[in-house]
Amino acid sequence: MSDPPIITAEALVKSFGSTVALAGVDLEVERGTVLGLLGRNGAGKTTLVRILSTLLAPDVGHARIAGADVVRDAQTVRSRIGLAGQFAAVDETLTGRENLELVGRLYGLGRREARARAGEVLDRLTLATAADRLVLTYSGGMRRRLDLGASLIGRPLVLIMDEPTTGLDPGTRIELWKFIDELVREGTTLLLTTQYLEEADRLADRIAVIERGRMIATGSPSELKQRVGGDVLEVRSANFGDLDRLVTLLSGLGSGPPVADVRGQRVTLPVSDRVSTLFAAARRIEESSIEIDDLSLRRPSLDDVFLALTSPGRPAESGTPTSPRNGHSAYERVVA
Repeated sequence: MSDPPIITAEALVKSFGSTVALAGVDLEVERGTVLGLLGRNGAGKTTLVRILSTLLAPDVGHARIAGADVVRDAQTVRSRIGLAGQFAAVDETLTGRENLELVGRLYGLGRREARARAGEVLDRLTLATAADRLVLTYSGGMRRRLDLGASLIGRPLVLIMDEPTTGLDPGTRIELWKFIDELVREGTTLLLTTQYLEEADRLADRIAVIERGRMIATGSPSELKQRVGGDVLEVRSANFGDLDRLVTLLSGLGSGPPVADVRGQRVTLPVSDRVSTLFAAARRIEESSIEIDDLSLRRPSLDDVFLALTSPGRPAESGTPTSPRNGHSAYERVVA
């Protein structure tokens, strides 16, 4: 008999005035796995994270972590989770070690135990040599690692990370990925929200896509990629103004409709017949005199899945109202 999911959410609804941030979200996360939660800005990711971490109460529905209800048993939930928010919430006037010891004391640890756990975390995050420096001297990547360390002081069963690698350089991001792999191998369950599709593909066992407050797709990365089709034709436009023309030009050629990615200045098209579709697209583009930077065939990625599922031409509804503070304070981590 398999273990029950360590995280469950049932029909969660949350509104802020007339804005519906969550419109009936169901979610399950198995113990010792990584769930990647994807969605555009304002889709409802952070609202869901704040409910699961007891910082918000849902208007309707229930959520449990390791069997404890996030509303009725909030204190128990807080003892079982770690939370790393979108921004590094560390005190610049304290040293790295003092920041971690403070969080340990807020978890109810004795002075000696808090110091011992702070030392362990500093070693694991390769911050031991900077442990007794003021945090105001830390780089952005060091602050992010220290913030993650604060979420680990309580040795959580579940670690909730809300866009943890935002603003990190590629090298620091890869190091953080390796550390996350270690935590999961040791049995930690991870709920990860991210804007980096490569990150979700690299780390997640399963992925859930949220759009306008509703869960619109779940599955493993490979399962979701299969929705797009066998291969993808990608055309990168030289001129931003030609994207709409390219969409019209490529319509009817593939096994599905073309999708424009404004940010990437490209159009992607799912295809089943690789060679004939490539030649047909090249002929149409040549006859239209549209200037392009690249025309290629490749396997589908999570970017293709995300674009296909979230209809980027439509604006998303806004989610949680902007807080006057960035991230979560040490107090919020433990007793909010």
